[in-house]
Amino acid sequence: MAERHLFGTDGVRGLANEDLTPAMAFDLARAAGENREGHVVVGRDTRRSGSMLAAALMSGFNSVGIDTVDVGVIPVGAVSRFVRDTGAIFGVMISASHNPAPDNGIKFFGANGTKLADADEAVIEGRFLAGEPWLRGIGPKIGIQTVMSDAIERYVETISRPGQFEMHGVEFVADAANGAAFLAAPALFERVGAIVEFVNVDPDGMNINEGCGATHPERVAHSAAGRVGLSFDGDADRLIAVDEDGVVADGDVIMAIFARWMKERGRLENDTVVATVMSNLGFRKAMESLGINVIETAVGDRYVLEAMRTSHAVVGGEQSGHVLLEDRATGDGLRTALRLMEVMASTGKELRELRTVMSAYPQVLTNVTVRDKGFERNEAVVAAIAEGERLLGNRGRLLVRPSGTEPFIRVMVEAPTESEAEEIAAAVAKTVEAQLG
Repeated sequence: MAERHLFGTDGVRGLANEDLTPAMAFDLARAAGENREGHVVVGRDTRRSGSMLAAALMSGFNSVGIDTVDVGVIPVGAVSRFVRDTGAIFGVMISASHNPAPDNGIKFFGANGTKLADADEAVIEGRFLAGEPWLRGIGPKIGIQTVMSDAIERYVETISRPGQFEMHGVEFVADAANGAAFLAAPALFERVGAIVEFVNVDPDGMNINEGCGATHPERVAHSAAGRVGLSFDGDADRLIAVDEDGVVADGDVIMAIFARWMKERGRLENDTVVATVMSNLGFRKAMESLGINVIETAVGDRYVLEAMRTSHAVVGGEQSGHVLLEDRATGDGLRTALRLMEVMASTGKELRELRTVMSAYPQVLTNVTVRDKGFERNEAVVAAIAEGERLLGNRGRLLVRPSGTEPFIRVMVEAPTESEAEEIAAAVAKTVEAQLG
């Protein structure tokens, strides 16, 4: 992987107007757009800082002769689609996804609608760090800004077109996380005739992800009361569902449901799915029992996509709720929700029955705040990990990795019992904190 200073696993991210400033957004756009021709699609979520950063970013592109199309507050999946549909050279989503409102981020998408490869991000970063002199457009060579005023309508029409969704009176509750889906989700579900009650569709610029959305599925579970719950995150690339009994169906469960459904219909290309190292051991065992091969990648939907393209897989994703389907472009929580509705409608089964395709191992995930993420260089941490692995043997898994977006070391343990998983995770986390915290 190319060494980078600005780009993490999901673009450039930081505290808005401190780590991620308008000047940085302006220069990143110039670095990306210099010596290019064409236009760029720019979307954002509902954060207070979004319009500020969008204005700076679009001005940066315009200054080097690149036109920009502002699609406003919209799910990230729409930005990916508009890049492909309009022939843009880039798409940019201004969002920090599931992070709290004071943070923000800049995600670049290539002309094929996928997040940029590490090498492409490294090129942009190299130009950014090199700084001036920049080429400047003069007169007719200055880019112009336009607004796609019907962006939500176009997006909804596009993703709802392929399916026939007859829900037969089944009711849902959807949590838009006061984020990018707050307008698009109601428009979409109304179009397909689903009966949906919406919560957290009143953004004020600072309440995005605040005790709601995909990182807090208990919120929609509380509201659902016997109905299926659908929770999106800040930029709506994730979906976490809740079944009729209030039990969470995470990305692993949703992928397992899709994989079985598609295999039964002869639509699962090469009988293969792609998942990350964070997917539950129960997911792997379920796929094995169904005769489905699992390709494992590093954490990050870009790595899932790379493997899907190589293997021609049509289902992939992450436990966190990023689910990727046939277009192999990017996670789109609204499209994932439509596919889940399609499975329920076509099988006549409730989600609580569909989810029995897999039984998850007890899993404990602990985030340890650290000053230094280089745990592999610390002998005490390495020894603690080795001891945890010895105790688990082949009965479970221990995974320790740095967060790509936050100052955390993540310790994940799967074991036959929750108490054993908690005990081993606590021991490793204690050592990490003592050595690196």
